[in-house]
Amino acid sequence: MTEDLIIRKSGRVGHISLNRPKVIHSLNLDMCLAMTEALLEWRDDDSVEAVILDHSEGRGFCAGGDIAMLRESGMTDGKEGREFFYHEYQLNHLLFEYPKPIVAFMDGITMGGGVGISQPAKYRVATEHTRFAMPETGIGLFPDVGGGWFLSRLEGRLGQFLALTGARLDGAECKEVGIATHYLQSDVLEEAKQRITEKPDRIEGILGQLSGNVPEARIAKNLDKIDKFFASDRFEDILAALEADDSEWAAKERDTLGTKSPQTCKVALRQLNEGAAMECFADEMRNEYRIGYHVLVMHDFLEGVRALIVDKDNDPKWNPATPEEVSAEWIDNIFAPLPADEEWKPL
Repeated sequence: MTEDLIIRKSGRVGHISLNRPKVIHSLNLDMCLAMTEALLEWRDDDSVEAVILDHSEGRGFCAGGDIAMLRESGMTDGKEGREFFYHEYQLNHLLFEYPKPIVAFMDGITMGGGVGISQPAKYRVATEHTRFAMPETGIGLFPDVGGGWFLSRLEGRLGQFLALTGARLDGAECKEVGIATHYLQSDVLEEAKQRITEKPDRIEGILGQLSGNVPEARIAKNLDKIDKFFASDRFEDILAALEADDSEWAAKERDTLGTKSPQTCKVALRQLNEGAAMECFADEMRNEYRIGYHVLVMHDFLEGVRALIVDKDNDPKWNPATPEEVSAEWIDNIFAPLPADEEWKPL
């Protein structure tokens, strides 16, 4: 057990609250293992009919994974970082396949690892505080924790847009595009949780009853542009399409992409392309583990975290520096299968 989680049974519901407020509840290995242990126990416990996943206090549900540890590991042999990915992805898969309904309350910052534990849930509740993003291209990582599956299944090219730009969506936008199943004002969350613990067989009705008016989703008016400019699975084509347009929107998105790791952008496009065709979530996680296994010790991830998180100079020196220099062979190596005894496997 770890003090970074609050795990308890309330009524007929298992309740897991993330409890690392100083780092916006970012996941570490102990948290992944303890969550997995609790979920496995409740899976076979007839007195538990549903699971609630939320955070204890502070301004975010979960800001991601333990990036500092991952970088330190990547600067040596990568062993500790790979172990974290392995168990985190097993947790993501367990949540995805879970036989009992899970309600994830995405109240506040929901990024990276927070996306990985909320998107597999049957019920995903956004609020006026929700800030959803997969910002990995900015640090040379990639949209993992199932991003290749979830993002590739959004309408049109929105998933590719989110993966490449790291754009943030608010709660209303999450509800509009299906990332969230419900939108509740934060002041009714405690009532929702209380009622769910009393009547876990009525989750749909409870969340529906407490849902208020959803504000206008700003992303809606940009979906046509996103589909047009982000239509290709070639990163160079997307950049060229944005560059050829003289609108303010296109210029802004082109400038945003200019700050991202070209390697990661190409990885993300291939990852989503392959993920869209995957027949089961375990295949997706196996693919992502291969990517993570390789990327963890590569220059762009170590440099991206240095520039954005460690030194905060926001001036990463990507290598390869341009999309054209990132060859197909380079990307093939990142997706390469691992030795049989090192491949990812579900629980």
